[in-house]
Amino acid sequence: MTTAEHRTAAEPRTVSAVAVEPTRWPDVASLPAATRTRTAVTAAVVRRALHRLPLHVRFSDGTSLGKGGPALDVHDPRAFHGRIGSQGLVGFGESYMAGEWDAPNLVAAFTVLAANAAELIPAPLQRLRGLWALRPPRAQRNTPDGARTNISRHYDLSNDLFALFLDDTLTYSSALFRSFPADWELLSAAQHRKIDRLLDIADVREGTTVLEIGTGWGELAIRAARRGAHVTSLTLSQEQRELARERIAAAGLSDRVSVELRDYREARGTYDAVVSVEMIEAVGAEFWPAYFRTLDDRLVTGGRAVVQAITMPHERMLATRDTFTWIQKYIFPGGLLPSVEAVAETVRDHTRLSITRRDAYGAHYAETLRLWRERFTERADDVAALGFDETFRRMWTFYLAYSEAGFRSGYLDVQQYLFTKNKEDFAR
Repeated sequence: MTTAEHRTAAEPRTVSAVAVEPTRWPDVASLPAATRTRTAVTAAVVRRALHRLPLHVRFSDGTSLGKGGPALDVHDPRAFHGRIGSQGLVGFGESYMAGEWDAPNLVAAFTVLAANAAELIPAPLQRLRGLWALRPPRAQRNTPDGARTNISRHYDLSNDLFALFLDDTLTYSSALFRSFPADWELLSAAQHRKIDRLLDIADVREGTTVLEIGTGWGELAIRAARRGAHVTSLTLSQEQRELARERIAAAGLSDRVSVELRDYREARGTYDAVVSVEMIEAVGAEFWPAYFRTLDDRLVTGGRAVVQAITMPHERMLATRDTFTWIQKYIFPGGLLPSVEAVAETVRDHTRLSITRRDAYGAHYAETLRLWRERFTERADDVAALGFDETFRRMWTFYLAYSEAGFRSGYLDVQQYLFTKNKEDFAR
């Protein structure tokens, strides 16, 4: 046979009624070149893994696998296995974007996969990960210039897009609920409860000087200023900065809050409190020491730094930290979730800070993500009206469902940290 006969042609595709725009989504519109042998081996490995899971995987030829549970429908097995064989989990996500597989309850299917993440790939292949796993591109390194580009790719998509699925506070991090199941009408109050808790832990009050690393759309800065604090907030997103300034001005707090387009490494001065909510996930392991040194350097002696961070298991972080993921390619370029152990080691080895408190509340993030996902689905037509096509909407649904499942399975967690900088710390 010729090489062409051994390979799957890279050609634009329309699968399961999802029309993919080749210029916008080149790697989704075209199947990656993959030998029949590699695709067959991948199919054997994937089917072996799925056979042992509490799933009901249904293939288009009428066969099925799994021990029963949430359904997963594979419409195009050849494309599905070919993408995974060539691109790993990146291919798994691209296959969903292309409409080659689906699930009636995407979160339920993902929850099973997340709960079994460590065993999905056979141990021999895990040990050879360095040979077959995709590596993060150097262009996504979070240098000062790289970080600006990475942040812009997500947060500068459109303020109107985020407003469609976030609550009125425009808070893009885990809420803190009083009870479950969470209700959309109570989401704003739950976000304020989370913010107020962070400000309480940081002891923000009248006259407190606060450095916020990661502005979001300004809600935390507004609530800190209403306590009488003076806030300097840093962001790399032009879109977020503009809207945050508008919201701060509308609240009559422009004299108390300054929003600067500045990298955390460019911060100057010292503050009574430093607050950073779900920003460390965008820093990258290479720059974790610089991030925590910034907290240390910007904090006065006796001050408090409060960080909210999404975490993953340490063993999985070590195994995957050098792997290029679907999330990095399409959602958060340059991102990496730390582990609790990695945070503790970095703070110990690179700062004079002490971890005084750590609280985990991952179940609240699962509920927050459910509300966002349901809202995004309900407003699909409005998303389309903003110019985001069906491939984007499938991508965003995949991202929200994938993240929710991570927290529901316990694979992911979210932590609130208190770091203190006391006089005795300088005697180390």
